[in-house]
Amino acid sequence: MDLLTTYEQMGLSREVCRRGEAVLETLRDRFDAIDRTAEANQAKVLLAMQKNRVGANHFAATTGYGYDDDGRDRLERVYADVFHTEAALVRPQITCGTHALTVALSANLLPGDELLSPVGLPYDTLQEVIGIRPSLCSLAEYGVRYRQADLKSDGSFDYDAIRAAITPKTRLVTIQRSKGYATRPSFSVAQIGELIAFCKKIKPDVVCMVDNCYGEFVDLVEPSDVGADMVVGSLIKNPGGGLAPIGGYICGTRACVDRCAYRLSAPGLGQEVGANLGILPAFYQGFFLAPTVVAGALKGAVFAASLYEGLGFRCVPSASEARSDIIQAVELGSEEAMCAFCAGIQAAAPVDSFAAPIPGDMPGYDSQVIMAAGAFVQGSSIELSADGPIRPPYAVYFQGGLTWNHAKLGVLLSLQKLADKGLAKL
Repeated sequence: MDLLTTYEQMGLSREVCRRGEAVLETLRDRFDAIDRTAEANQAKVLLAMQKNRVGANHFAATTGYGYDDDGRDRLERVYADVFHTEAALVRPQITCGTHALTVALSANLLPGDELLSPVGLPYDTLQEVIGIRPSLCSLAEYGVRYRQADLKSDGSFDYDAIRAAITPKTRLVTIQRSKGYATRPSFSVAQIGELIAFCKKIKPDVVCMVDNCYGEFVDLVEPSDVGADMVVGSLIKNPGGGLAPIGGYICGTRACVDRCAYRLSAPGLGQEVGANLGILPAFYQGFFLAPTVVAGALKGAVFAASLYEGLGFRCVPSASEARSDIIQAVELGSEEAMCAFCAGIQAAAPVDSFAAPIPGDMPGYDSQVIMAAGAFVQGSSIELSADGPIRPPYAVYFQGGLTWNHAKLGVLLSLQKLADKGLAKL
């Protein structure tokens, strides 16, 4: 059975397949560049594992307190070497990216301190952590004040507003690398470096933290290479390589990471406790595979932008722009179109392909959200997925794909569902 016949059995028309192949012919140079970045990052990860003499004995499970867990401690040294930081905290006890950010913020902010976001409103779930939207146990409840400098209309930093927002009480600057549920551009590592340098010139002792979710291994360098005191992320996104079933990381200065470890476990215990529960093989192997997995996701994002821009939809970033993360926003213009797009992504899933995604209420969000994902790890957004809040401009956020071929299929099926409903003209 040839490929087109198989695709037809999965619901793809030959017309959609032909359009996809025509778009692919224009992307060879972009894909070659993505592969070169993946090769460099693969070498970086491999070197860190070899330098730290990772052995099969480091995959052993620990329970209880997890004292003397050399596999856990060695993995953290691997992360610190890859991110070029003094220390790292990599734990299954960190449940998600929002949890990792909460640990980093609450550990390094004290009552009376001010937190500044120089990139506008943070991602929805972080708003309750900070207390922008009132929530139990928010930073605001513990006396941390929040200030914000909005981006300019073109999505660039408003340096005058940032200068005015930094006060003697500004303790920590939080920088969200990815766009979240916004149609602003994501920020490159170079842009983040310039922003950090600007903030530290005004207040040299300010701590700069970067929410690195969706950005790891997209570039040859990470925010920690350009001055970030902490970089924070989730293992069920890029660095887990699709294998990590849970977890998060915080890499940064020894002082910042020590505080994070005390906050995650308990003062005085820090990194000494925390059993790995047999999860280390997935953490090590997922991190090893991550550069290649991220490359496949990037190709899927570039392909989606090229395909949908050719049909007249606005895409952020555009098909020709350099990539700073794996997320591709496509403005579809209506709830119906969002649902159709997500139905295509769900139909391409290896798990729960028969399910029909519908909008619903989600903890931490003030709008209904539609989510499409048939993942081996629940909520894993390095796996093929698409989601978005049901609000103007009705943008869907596409990301992931453990392999490029799977990402490609998902994009084509999303277009097929739109075409079938007359919401896209081929």
